Amino acid sequence: MRPSVLHRQNRPWHNLVAPFKPLTKSSWSYIYWFPTVFVVSYYFYNIKIVSGRSMQPTLNPDSSLWRDVGLFNRYAIHTKLEFKRGDIVALRSPEDPTRVLVKRIVALAGDRVTTLPPYPDPVILVPQGKAWIEGDEPFHSDDSNRFGPVPLSLIESRLVAVVWPPSRFGHLYRPTSVDQDTSTPHKHSAYRLAMAELERQRWRNNRVTVVPRSLP
Repeated sequence: MRPSVLHRQNRPWHNLVAPFKPLTKSSWSYIYWFPTVFVVSYYFYNIKIVSGRSMQPTLNPDSSLWRDVGLFNRYAIHTKLEFKRGDIVALRSPEDPTRVLVKRIVALAGDRVTTLPPYPDPVILVPQGKAWIEGDEPFHSDDSNRFGPVPLSLIESRLVAVVWPPSRFGHLYRPTSVDQDTSTPHKHSAYRLAMAELERQRWRNNRVTVVPRSLP
């Protein structure tokens, strides 16, 4: 018995390492799952916090006490190259590549856009390989009206849904009609928001002329 006791006493490192064994097992678990998490977030879906007022009231509305957190689909953009007018996308700023912007695709190549100040030309034809992007709140947005059409290669992902705050959880609302039942205050508020969104959609669409592509 005595030699074994002395042998245990001559291993002080054993007592130092013992408390970290559970942590080591946990670390191996993180290391094991890291490649999967990386592949999913890089090629398929990732989470982004949306800051600023440029996409109000669609994102970060004044009624919310939180900044919206969105689920973005990278696969649709990065792999399938699906670009659609009306999509809210995350893209690298053409002025500062370290900055990520969240804007809406208003027009694609071949479309004619009536621009807003401070863009120098009143009308522009979107070149091939580019898109015209804008914020839903034009007076608080640095977008194509500032730096012109952006290369499609700068667009990284498309917003799928709001995941935080819980009160706004779900897919993005795109009204195609308005329910005029305003019998309760809640419905009255929802009706006003839906009407405002429809007006914004009509205003954006009226500024864009989709030019038909000529057949070969």
